[in-house]
Amino acid sequence: MVYGTESVIPVEIEMPSFGTSKFDKENNETKLRFKLDLFDEKRERAEVRQAAYKHHVAKYYNQRVRHKSFLLGDLVLRKVTLSTKEPNVGKLGPTWEGPYKVTKVSRPGTYWLEDMNGKTLPHPWNADHLKKYYQ
Repeated sequence: MVYGTESVIPVEIEMPSFGTSKFDKENNETKLRFKLDLFDEKRERAEVRQAAYKHHVAKYYNQRVRHKSFLLGDLVLRKVTLSTKEPNVGKLGPTWEGPYKVTKVSRPGTYWLEDMNGKTLPHPWNADHLKKYYQ
């Protein structure tokens, strides 16, 4: 770790090389101070470039994302997760369960469900874990 300067190994100190023979301490100090003065400018340019890149990636993602939305009373299927999966079904078990009825929309993308017997599920579900049920 030499912080932007060229490293010199002990062998080069005993046997002079071009880098050690042409080294000027005062000139080196002025060049290092000049680089330090430009450091803030380089950092600002990197931040601008990073912000532009993040904006570009977000724009690309937002063009291709498909938002799911359901209305009250819609029938949906719920994805089977590890917490809702029955332990003895194995890997060939169903990946979706239901149908469930949407009873309440907390905020966009968050839905309260109830099964076909009228029993409300204990917590809301994200739209990513639901899909529309077609009879």
